[in-house]
Amino acid sequence: MKGSEVRIEGIDKRFGDFHALKDVSVVVRKGEFFSLLGPSGCGKTTLLRIIAGFETPSAGLVYVDGANILPLPPNRRHVNTIFQNYALFPHLTVFENVAFPLRLKKLSRQEINRKVEDYLTLTKLTGQEYKKPAQLSGGQKQRVAIARALVNEPDVLLLDEPLSALDAKLRQHMLIELDTIHDKIGITFIYVTHDQQEALSVSDHIAVMNEGRVVQVGNPTEIYESPEDIFVANFIGEANLFHGTVSSVEGEMVSVDVKDLGILNVTMEPGDLEGMRDFKPGKKVSITVRPEKINIAIEKPPDLQPDVFSFFPCVVEEVIYNGFQSKFFVKVSGGAQGPETGPGNGNFTVKAFKQHVSYYSAGPEIKWKDRAWIWWKADDAYLVEVHDA
Repeated sequence: MKGSEVRIEGIDKRFGDFHALKDVSVVVRKGEFFSLLGPSGCGKTTLLRIIAGFETPSAGLVYVDGANILPLPPNRRHVNTIFQNYALFPHLTVFENVAFPLRLKKLSRQEINRKVEDYLTLTKLTGQEYKKPAQLSGGQKQRVAIARALVNEPDVLLLDEPLSALDAKLRQHMLIELDTIHDKIGITFIYVTHDQQEALSVSDHIAVMNEGRVVQVGNPTEIYESPEDIFVANFIGEANLFHGTVSSVEGEMVSVDVKDLGILNVTMEPGDLEGMRDFKPGKKVSITVRPEKINIAIEKPPDLQPDVFSFFPCVVEEVIYNGFQSKFFVKVSGGAQGPETGPGNGNFTVKAFKQHVSYYSAGPEIKWKDRAWIWWKADDAYLVEVHDA
């Protein structure tokens, strides 16, 4: 496996009275694509700059393959950075931009030519060698920045929101190419982004950051399906949140009483209940259900068992058509689990996404102000947070 392991231990960073990073500890495995994900101002770029050597932490250590790199200047860290604005030399050609770090090393002309040609081929820039940056598209400029960073053959490549200046379609295309390059060369990538879809699409592991802290580290499935707190649940994708009180715990089934709504059932994984000795009736909890896991139809299916499903009548408040799916925002009745109670009297707005898997979706079209039913399995609800009070 190429690349290096990066271990960050207890990093703090203050800028005057502003506490940018608070006791951050993360391990990036050798050769993986690791993303630092979070909203603007959460500290992810500051952490990247500390790894690169452009900032000095107020406390903590950074190790690469077990060696503390903080005493080293940036040019001795075997770490290269790709910045948001690419930082290309406007007066140099593509070839000269990529060759620049090799010339600093005083390699032979033959060695420089060979390496530059190899990395221009890797980044699909063959034929663009003698163009200046002003003659290139945004995607081509990004490829030049990648080639220049990789030609030095670093152990770790740091990428600070490198796709942010590109339009949506080109950004998606370049993300795939970036992932392909990573697979080919196999070094460690640490990628900073605020875009959840980017991080979920390419990462081996993701560290979600908020207000200077790492709040969860996991693979994309863990981050999306098993958020560790309400912030992660809301920040990653879209979620419905319900707050209530545990009414019963029977094996792996937890029943939660949500005020003015009713009983929601949550199936827990065996390991999730370990260590929760005080997890008992009366405990305040929050539940999340992803919108794509909520079914919606005009008629309630006849086989919805209360111990397996949560189901409610509702009124459709908004419908948004997105081509591949429709998003329904519905108002749900409180305490209604049967047809005898008319829908639409509650104050809960729930999001349900319906995927368009065929030209004609099954069932009648659901429109604004329609009375309908929503339901989901207990397996698809997730107990995201247990509250102290």
